[in-house]
Amino acid sequence: MRSVVVASLGLVTFAGFLAPSVHAASVGSAAEVKRPVAEGYGGAVATVDLDASKAALSVLRQGGNAMDAMVAGAAALGVTEPYSAGLAGGGFIVYYDARKRKVTTIDGRETAPRAMTSTAFEGIPFDEAVTSGLSVGVPGSVAQWDMALRRYGTMPLRQALRPAIEIAEKGFVVDQTFRDQTQQNSVRFADFTSTASLYLPGGQPPPVGSVFRNPDLARTYRELGIRGPAWLYGGALGREIVTTVKKPPVRRGTTRNVRAGLMEVSDLSAYQAIERPPAKVTYKGLDVYGMAPPSSGGSTVGEALNILEALPKIGPHEYLEASRLAFADRNAYVGDPASVGVPLDQLLSDGFAKERACLIGPRAMAHPAAPGSPDGSYAPCPSAIPGASGASEASVPEDKEGPETTHLVVTDRWGDVAAYTITIEQTGGSGIVVPGRGILLNNELTDFTFGPAPGDPNLPAPGKRPRSSMAPTIVFKDGRPLLAVGSPGGATIITTVLQILVNRLDFGMSLPEAVAAPRASQRNTAATQAEPAFAERYGAELTALGHTLTSVPGSPVGEIGAATGLEFLRNGRVQAVAEPGRRGGGSALVVSPHR
Repeated sequence: MRSVVVASLGLVTFAGFLAPSVHAASVGSAAEVKRPVAEGYGGAVATVDLDASKAALSVLRQGGNAMDAMVAGAAALGVTEPYSAGLAGGGFIVYYDARKRKVTTIDGRETAPRAMTSTAFEGIPFDEAVTSGLSVGVPGSVAQWDMALRRYGTMPLRQALRPAIEIAEKGFVVDQTFRDQTQQNSVRFADFTSTASLYLPGGQPPPVGSVFRNPDLARTYRELGIRGPAWLYGGALGREIVTTVKKPPVRRGTTRNVRAGLMEVSDLSAYQAIERPPAKVTYKGLDVYGMAPPSSGGSTVGEALNILEALPKIGPHEYLEASRLAFADRNAYVGDPASVGVPLDQLLSDGFAKERACLIGPRAMAHPAAPGSPDGSYAPCPSAIPGASGASEASVPEDKEGPETTHLVVTDRWGDVAAYTITIEQTGGSGIVVPGRGILLNNELTDFTFGPAPGDPNLPAPGKRPRSSMAPTIVFKDGRPLLAVGSPGGATIITTVLQILVNRLDFGMSLPEAVAAPRASQRNTAATQAEPAFAERYGAELTALGHTLTSVPGSPVGEIGAATGLEFLRNGRVQAVAEPGRRGGGSALVVSPHR
């Protein structure tokens, strides 16, 4: 084992670090607050939202297991975080079955319609593609929930949906985040009659402190519970979704060019959630399980960890360079494994990581870093390590993956663990609500590479799943779960999860400290996005090494991610952790604070 010199990746002192933050509580509990850290026994949950955490916790207290509670929490997030999640979206689950001592994953990623071609988005402005029927992928969430419950849960879907139905009917109190996100989308929401009537009552976003209800979604959830997934995948609900995709309910007089989608009912009928083996690496004696392709989360986090383990020391510079190299390989090799050959085993091999680690020198690499050759034949380090300030004019395609996703973690009294990242892509998805259903449609197909890009593994294709960065992760020590973590944030999900793991496992931070610490994200781009506190602490040091730091675009407060996690402490005690501040702070709950 090499001796390792470490430097904290941004641990700073936050005043009121564990202080509760006010949130949009459900009606009848307006005085409640959400807290970012909870410790106790019998099970735990962490989400971005108090109501969703309470929904999942109620299932645990009723005797449900982690998978039951996870589906209940995800459905509740479809009510209270509708611009980030919902039944018309998709996501990835990493799950540990304690009885079987088995880690598995469930892929609920959306798929392209069979009529989609590799040139479908060429020449279309990105913003125009987002707000359109063309961007809507075949939803995977409901099929994923159904598979999860049938294979690993203890209750039927109709029972798991009950907490979400109650929230949708009774409503929740609007907080500043919900209003701000509605305001940011108000222009495009106003261009669809169904969306405007739901989210812009009286032509304006609902005010902070008002009660927001979604009775159409409550009815949809209730009927879904009765009729089952077939109602969506080829049934009447599916036909309503296809009608909306092919002929969006555009407001008369709008000047927006809203393109029709390609989805057919047959695309819905053909959809399948897929149970896949996880991506796995061993990092300093710990087993790290993540999501395999079509997500790039597990492969890119895993490769970066392997690169860091091959280095003699780890600090902010090394973290950024390992991430840069892993993203170069992600972009070159990762896509839907049903459509392209992904060399996953080699990307996660120690030999490949050592070869890549040779490229990390005392200064930032020239931009962009070239992908490696994960071919199974790896050379020792060259005598001269390349490296110069990133002054190259070369560029890589801009990653357009939407930031507004959400993540939840759950564990139960039996030790099962669920880490689930779910999304509808951009904030507000496509902006199109299915009339009478209260469902926002996703814009997931904009995760494909727009092209022209010959040979790109992420070009659109019939039935293909777009590459994702979602990275739900579970870490094991001596064969037992140690911690679970994940985050929203588009492509910054990968760097957020990586940085939390390094903070916790290498720099001795507690999990709450690791989640709260300021972040930076290097994704093989000319400049590294950094939160203000990270730039203040490390800007001068990293700039002297040839790095360029920049603020986070589109975020007035410069936030990266909004993580949730949990850690197993001694004597059966579990710690649930959410953000203390980012995206309004999160909600951590435990079944009981005492045995």
